[in-house]
Amino acid sequence: MKELVVISGKGGTGKTSVLGAFASLASSKVLADCDVDAADLHLILAPEIRSRNKFRCGHEARIRMDVCTGCGGCLARCRFDAIRWTTDSGTVRYTVDPIACEGCGVCVDFCPAGAIDFPESIAGEWYLSDTRHGPMVHARLGIAAENSGKLVSIVRQQAKRLAGERALDLVLVDGPPGIGCPVIASITGCSLILIVTEPTLSGQHDLKRVAELARHFQVPAAVCINKWDLNTAMSDAIEAYASAMGITPVGRIRYDRAVTAAQVAGQTVLEYAQNSVTEDVRRVWSGVERLLNGGQP
Repeated sequence: MKELVVISGKGGTGKTSVLGAFASLASSKVLADCDVDAADLHLILAPEIRSRNKFRCGHEARIRMDVCTGCGGCLARCRFDAIRWTTDSGTVRYTVDPIACEGCGVCVDFCPAGAIDFPESIAGEWYLSDTRHGPMVHARLGIAAENSGKLVSIVRQQAKRLAGERALDLVLVDGPPGIGCPVIASITGCSLILIVTEPTLSGQHDLKRVAELARHFQVPAAVCINKWDLNTAMSDAIEAYASAMGITPVGRIRYDRAVTAAQVAGQTVLEYAQNSVTEDVRRVWSGVERLLNGGQP
């Protein structure tokens, strides 16, 4: 089983559009959206959810009013200002702000009345779905919830499990942007990463950061320049840098308003149009396929 992860050094480079187009071209695959902080692959693939699963991670303190003696020990010890207090007929009542609570458990340990519960918190959901281009695993992280790297790992594990159960050969992963924990959780141990960048100074800078990350984790990498024709000189410089870093250029995709129009229509660009930009995408996919199979683009 092969696993391709499409990532970018910054948001807005067209990563999800490229992955969605690959979904139109690839056969025998499972799709996975690992951009759990801001998932958007579902906007163009319209998944039909078959299974909802809670993502439990961390703990959250909750004060039981009927047991609380109002001593204020939790307020004094909380370093995250998560304890709130109000007065009711002269009685001070304490509650926990779930957004501010970091789940450290200090208030639980030091409450003399044992009035604070510490249940595992629900930080989001992950889904098993069907799409017109095959099965898909995706997720949604809760508002202000953390541990997105752990949720990414769950999505990848479930996608691989599903591929194994259905005897599918490929997992296509829409990874998160940047170089943080969710990206690391997305790329470690994968077969190939495709870095989608754009011909701008910020695109070049962020490509360098992602290239260093790929080299650190010893993950094979390829690069695709989206909207390359907006700055041909920068596109040349990016490909030269990538080659020097051992990252294989697999093609360029020109700027075309059909890509945006396809997104608005809830389609991949290959479903929406057949023109020069879709030929660019097909060439990039051919190069990626050859790399996945151990060849040269």
